[in-house]
Amino acid sequence: MKINTIDTGYFKLDGGAMFGVVPKTLWNKQNPADEKNLCTWAMRCLLIEDGERLILIDTGLGDKQDQKFFGHYDLHGDASLIASIRNCGYDIKDVTDVILTHLHFDHVGGAAQYNQDRTLIQPTFSNAIYWSNAAHWEWAVNPNPREKASFLKDNILPLQESGQLQFIKQGQSPFPLIDFMHVNGHTEQMMLPVIDYHGQKIIYAADLFPSSYHIPLPWIMSYDMRPLLTLEEKQKVLQRAVTENCILIFEHDPVYEAAVVEQTDRGIVLRERGALSDFIS
Repeated sequence: MKINTIDTGYFKLDGGAMFGVVPKTLWNKQNPADEKNLCTWAMRCLLIEDGERLILIDTGLGDKQDQKFFGHYDLHGDASLIASIRNCGYDIKDVTDVILTHLHFDHVGGAAQYNQDRTLIQPTFSNAIYWSNAAHWEWAVNPNPREKASFLKDNILPLQESGQLQFIKQGQSPFPLIDFMHVNGHTEQMMLPVIDYHGQKIIYAADLFPSSYHIPLPWIMSYDMRPLLTLEEKQKVLQRAVTENCILIFEHDPVYEAAVVEQTDRGIVLRERGALSDFIS
């Protein structure tokens, strides 16, 4: 198995929304806001080569939307999903599977793209199966008013219309070395891939722990649908990370790709953070 982190660029989100009830005097020390109270965040995906399968986890923001949309998020940076995949030595036609942790636009936007003359939106990865789950799919295509703006039909429906969409049942996995933890605090049935990398467990934390700054239990995003459930789920995942010595990978941390945690008399805290290559050989 080979694992590559895939940089798809950076965007900005409101600091208060990203840190919830945590006072700005605390979170601003971690990720300083600009004059509009916006903080910079990464959109970091994973590319896993496992035998004959090339598996992409999440797809970033994509480029389908108009300038007005992107103007809200200040998309910046030189990297893109496709360029980063090619920089790792692969072509988009090589991707066999795309795991979508959930269908918010900054996780699924790159899953579909316009054709050459911009008359049709179609899956970016023509040879891939796209993996979601039935409960989250239903939640996304019939969204509640609070979360509706995060689910864009242009990102989602082409995957189903192409016939490339399949669902993962809770407790099952189509991948020999990847299991899933299903969590419901951020959104309905978000899936956290747990990768067995040569005996080392790696948890792709998606939006349960969007960054290393969100390790403390009360640091929960205002975007979460069920914040008290998020609190419980964070406890469970952190306890597993300690018990099984798991590596956490952060999708949105602007600096740190990965971290490990440890149990102390103050609870579970960060032990070390850095690039993924700092923790795996």
